[in-house]
Formats: sequence, C-alpha cells, structure tokens
Amino acid sequence: MKNLKSYAAWSYWSFKASSIFIIGCLFLLLFHTTYSQTSGQVLPKWQEGYMDIHHINSGMGDCTFFVFPDGTTMLFDAGEMDITAPRMNGPRNAKRKPDASKTPGEWMAHYIKEVQNQLPRKEIDFALISHFHDDHMGAPHTKSPDSKSGKYKLTGITTIGEYISINKMIDRAWPDYNYPQPLEGEMIRNYRSFIDWQTKNNGMKVERFKAGSNAQLTLQNQKDKYPTFEIRNIAVNGNVWTGLENVTRAHFPEVETLKAQGDDLPGENPCSIAFRVSYGQFDYFTGGDIPGILEYGDPIWNDIETPVAKAVGPVEVNVLNHHGNRDSQNPFFLESLRPRIHIMSVWSSDHPGHDVLERLLNEAIYPGPRDLFATNMLEANYQVIGSSLEKLKSAQGHIMVRVAPNGDSYKVIILNDDDTSLKIKAVFGPYSSR
Repeated sequence: MKNLKSYAAWSYWSFKASSIFIIGCLFLLLFHTTYSQTSGQVLPKWQEGYMDIHHINSGMGDCTFFVFPDGTTMLFDAGEMDITAPRMNGPRNAKRKPDASKTPGEWMAHYIKEVQNQLPRKEIDFALISHFHDDHMGAPHTKSPDSKSGKYKLTGITTIGEYISINKMIDRAWPDYNYPQPLEGEMIRNYRSFIDWQTKNNGMKVERFKAGSNAQLTLQNQKDKYPTFEIRNIAVNGNVWTGLENVTRAHFPEVETLKAQGDDLPGENPCSIAFRVSYGQFDYFTGGDIPGILEYGDPIWNDIETPVAKAVGPVEVNVLNHHGNRDSQNPFFLESLRPRIHIMSVWSSDHPGHDVLERLLNEAIYPGPRDLFATNMLEANYQVIGSSLEKLKSAQGHIMVRVAPNGDSYKVIILNDDDTSLKIKAVFGPYSSR
C-alpha cells in the first residue's frame, strides 16, 4: 500500500512537472514566433528588455539611433553633406536614400519617428556628435531650409532637432569650442545657433562629452532594472580611458607645446568621441573617425586606435572607424576587439580601403568567424577591390542590431532603404554573446 501511494505521488508530480515543461516550451515557442524576424516582413516593434541599434542609411553620412532596454533613446551623429556638390552626384558617392525628394536630415528624422511610434516617449534622450565634419553633423547648403525660428539652417542634426525634441545634446567642445584651436566656419556657426536657440526656447541641455565616465549616458526610465547595462565613455579630444575607474590619460601633447615647436595640432578626426555600450555579455564599440594607421610624416600620437583598443577590449560588434578608410583598423585594434560583427557606414568609393578590408578578413590578426555588413557598397568599389567584397554578408541597406534581453544573443537585421516601410531584407543570427 505504501509503495502504491509512493508511486501515485511520483506519477502526480511527474505529470505536473512534465505539464509545466511542455507549457513553458509552448510559451517560448509562441514568444519566439511572435517576435521573430523574417525577410519581407515589417520589422517587429521594439519590446522592453531588448536593445535595438539602427544604423540609418541616408547615403550622405553617418547616423545611428539607439533604443536601450528601458526605452531610453540616443542618437549618435546625423550627417548631411552638400547634396548640391558635383562630387555628390557622381559615381564616386552614394545616392540619397530612399530618394531625392527630401534632404538627408528629413529622411533620418522620418526613420527615427517611425521607430519612435513604437516607444512610450517621442523625444530623444541624448544626441551626440562625434566630431565636427559634415558627414557626421550636417553642413548648410543652398537647398537647406530655414528653421521655424529663422535662426539657423536645417541640415543633419539641426533638422532632426527641428522635428524631434532632444533632451540633452553632447559634443566634444561645448561650451567654448576652442580645442585644439577656435572652431570657426559656417557649419560650426550654424550648429551653435541651433544650440543657443534650443537651450533658450526648448529647454535642451548641452554638455561636453566626458572621457572615462560611465555616469554621463545612463538609462532614464528603469535604470535599476537593468544593472548589467553600461555606456562607458572611452575617448574624446585625445583623452583616453585607462580602464581603471574613471581615470583617463592625455594621449595628445599639450597644444601650447605643439605650437611652440611649430608642429601640427590634432585634427578633427582624432578628436572624435568614442564609447562602448555593454548589456550583459554583449559589447558594442563606435568611435567616429579616429585613425590608427600613420601616414608618412604623422606624429606617433595620431594613432589613437591603439590606446583606445587597450581600454575597450573584446566586443561583439564594431563600427568601422572613419568608415573603414585607409587610415583605420590597425592590426592591434582588431586583435584587441576581436569583433564577431563589423559594420561599415560607407558612402564613398574610398570606403573601405582595400588594405583595410584585407585586415578585417585576415584570421592571422585574430582567429574565428567574422561577418561584415555595409550600408552602401558602390559599383566603383567592386571594380577596384574585386572578389573580397563578395564576402560581405550584406552590401546595401539600413543595418540594425537587435540584442536579446540580458544581452545573451543578438541578430543583425538588414532593412530595405529604397522606401520607408522598415521591411526586412535579410536576418543574420542569432549570434551568441561571448
């Protein structure tokens, strides 16, 4: 009788455990199915716990829009080159995407608004400008419309700020804009007019990017719910995080020393903002246009990729510095980061450099698989570089990285850039975070 009762109890709990297991499996299957991504489908909306990184292709410069696990949003760059320049209408450069009916800034704003329709709040929490070049911030041109205030032209970041409220603007030189020397020209004046008007009339706040900090860019909605999320500011203006607490090291010599010796001052590209986004085991790096390969006659400190790489460490996703131009992606940088995914924000036949592509694919630099994705790969590139480009997983489209809750895995999703549908062209992954 005792054995019979024991068997009955065992049968009951065995059945209950099996039922729970089966229900759990069905729930996971249902969840996976409803949140799956397939070719031809419109991108499923963001859900809390996921992190989406949109590399938006306007054909005219860089633009990346982040949706963090709690719905906090961040924009990194909003480039718009002079669409009237002859260079921009020849075979050397990409065409406007999806078409020429709007300015690049208007197309970027439209894309961001489409994504924001899925979010609880419609403003941008943080907007960063990596450095002051037109393909990263926008330059006024003859087709740039006036702002509603009439105080500045709409191009790149100023266009986005006109259509979407930005809570905090962060750049490398606020408030005096004088490093390594006074920054001048129409593009800077237009941007500063935008900053001045937005701070006085719309309440936008402005800060200088703080190298070494992990407290400047934080979750704004449910920070305590995602303790493994962090944005670490790696470098700006030659100041590089050492990897210890918030301590930085000045990589560039003092400006006064360089002036006294008659040496060149740091250029705009080496001064770029660089940061790492971490979520659980997942890590992502982007660094504007920082260089790592010295040209003839360059001072050794012009290689800023090397000290940056020491601070960053291994990552899952790397956005190519300087669009993969020939002065970037040095072997030490690649060996240190060891990315599974390389993203190329490219719009010119200079991108990527042939030797850069060879380094990216070279397993002697770091072993293991790696997948390469590009926003615009031109016919001119195929004519010059040839068969190596056939190894790209995707050569055209918006490139989105969707990171699963807790950062354990991620997918790369290519979205159609010929219209505004956010339709999926291809899905790669899931990849496991390391």
